[in-house]
Amino acid sequence: MLCVVAVATLAMIDLSAAETLQEALVKAYQTNPQLNAERARQRGTDENVPQALAGYRPQIVASLSAGLQAVRNLLPDNTIQSATLRPWTIGVTVNQILYNGNKTANSVRVAEFQVKSGREALRNVGQGVLLDAVTAYMNVLANQALVEAQRANVAVLREIQATTKRRLDAGDVTPTDTAQAESRVSRGLADLNAAEVALAISKATYAEVVGQPPSQLVAASTVDGFSPNALVAAKEASSHEHPAVLGAAYDVDVAQTTIKVAESSLLPTVSVQASASRAVQTDQTLTTTNTDQASVLGQLNVPIYDGGTAASQTRQAKELSSQSRMVLEQVRNQTRTAVTSAWVSNEGTKIALTAAESEVRAANIALQGVRREAAGGQRTTIDVLNAQQDLTNARTRLIASQRDRVIASYTLLSAVGRLDVHVLKLDTPDYLPEVHYHQVRDAWHGVRTPSGQ
Repeated sequence: MLCVVAVATLAMIDLSAAETLQEALVKAYQTNPQLNAERARQRGTDENVPQALAGYRPQIVASLSAGLQAVRNLLPDNTIQSATLRPWTIGVTVNQILYNGNKTANSVRVAEFQVKSGREALRNVGQGVLLDAVTAYMNVLANQALVEAQRANVAVLREIQATTKRRLDAGDVTPTDTAQAESRVSRGLADLNAAEVALAISKATYAEVVGQPPSQLVAASTVDGFSPNALVAAKEASSHEHPAVLGAAYDVDVAQTTIKVAESSLLPTVSVQASASRAVQTDQTLTTTNTDQASVLGQLNVPIYDGGTAASQTRQAKELSSQSRMVLEQVRNQTRTAVTSAWVSNEGTKIALTAAESEVRAANIALQGVRREAAGGQRTTIDVLNAQQDLTNARTRLIASQRDRVIASYTLLSAVGRLDVHVLKLDTPDYLPEVHYHQVRDAWHGVRTPSGQ
């Protein structure tokens, strides 16, 4: 629904240069620094999986040593032999873990759950950014309408002031009436200045969230059609769809699997190691100048006692798992509360908007009647000024109600967990975090990121 002043000025807006709420949301989705930072964090979280998978792969180490060695030998006949040797050794060692108490497998599962939890956190941040963009857009739109309303109010007050002065010159009113009119003009100018300040602040906030200053904004509509039509259904949907709830559930999986990772330190480890090396000596007096070695060794390590570290880590992991389950229940309760609050607020804005529209109509009729009665000598100047102030206040409340109506509908959609580009059908390519995940999951080498950094 359009603001009162916005209705009158919409015809003068060049629609080709106008910016809709959907376009602002697209810009915020593509350029918002907070959202892009969260995407980078998620790409970093993706790297936990190939790091865990590295436990399945062999570890290969090459070594090379070379140097100078001064030798001085005293022989039995008291003769001295001295030489400067240049020995060097080259070798390669391959180590492969065969069994480590399923630590690698469980570490991979932990990393994958962390990725899933991170995706939900990213989606939650995306919801917050889109809601911030909606709020910033509607604040600019409302404050622009408020500025126009206050300007119209000042113009009417100055007209009343001029009329009062003419009537004073004619002897119809007293100097008190002109002072009252002058006082209301000053108040109107102060209110206009406050509205202009609020508009400047809202424009700066808009540029911060959306990524560029606002242009000619057009009125926005609600998104009630995307939310459940009953409070019970909204609560049920949030418990299955809200990213905060889903992320907390994945955190429980992370904590439970971490227990198994900790318990693996209490189990045996089996590994095999293969190595090959060549050592070269330059001392010609030695019977051997080159030594080549190759070996394959199996190793079994059975932990007996480590001072209680592994046992403590296991107990710690169990306590953290209990904490994660409690946090999940807490998040569910918070989400249900948020849905209830958003639902009640959204319903309340419908009533407030209807009341504000009725108030504006009644205040406008009252002002016209008071002005006619004042022209007939049945009303005083202060009656006209009060009626004008009532109309201005009613318009201000209507503008605020229209803004709150749109924001409340988006807030409810966010509380349910559906505030995203798919539901809103925004004309923008979707950021797919799984694309980067599959690019790096099975990467065995390479230090460049998929984006080329």
